[in-house]
Amino acid sequence: MKLYFKPGACSLAAHIALRELGLSFDMEKVDLATKETASGGDFYEINPKGYVPALQLNQDILTENVAVLQYIADLKPEAGLAPAKDSFQRYRLYEWLGFINSELHQGYKPFFNPQAGEDEKARAAAKLGQRFGYVNEQLAGKAFLMGEQFTIADAYLYTVLTWLPVTGLDIGKWPNLRAFQARVSERPAVKAAQEAERAA
Repeated sequence: MKLYFKPGACSLAAHIALRELGLSFDMEKVDLATKETASGGDFYEINPKGYVPALQLNQDILTENVAVLQYIADLKPEAGLAPAKDSFQRYRLYEWLGFINSELHQGYKPFFNPQAGEDEKARAAAKLGQRFGYVNEQLAGKAFLMGEQFTIADAYLYTVLTWLPVTGLDIGKWPNLRAFQARVSERPAVKAAQEAERAA
């Protein structure tokens, strides 16, 4: 199993999940500007979409963060990174993954687009602020999105929170989110993933 990643990108969520489970895996860095892998390969041959994460599984390649994260969680269900497949809580997990992907992750697009104007960025920041305010409310009295159990949704939320400085928004206005970020950043798997990506 090999994870194709870009340091600090959304692939960090899958990287964290793999380390949370203590799984053996290889990593290969991707230059998303040139679409070249660290070994000199054409990343388009691995993922024609041209972005990370991509998880190589023998002859198969799995892409899209939401799918990759669920696949990883199901490799070791007893670890609890996702609720049981036949439970209602599993659908709550899908709900959070969908929200993080569409309302948070995608909300950052103008900040990573050199063609985006300041007005577009201001609108995006305002909308992200509303969405993060909602998450802050949902975290009241809870350690993680699903309660006391860390899940793949938390790995994804933590990842998109690391990008917050580019928006000019201050996480300090959301105390529950700030506490969540601090809590997750202390997890050994999170520290290990970030250290590995910095060294890549």
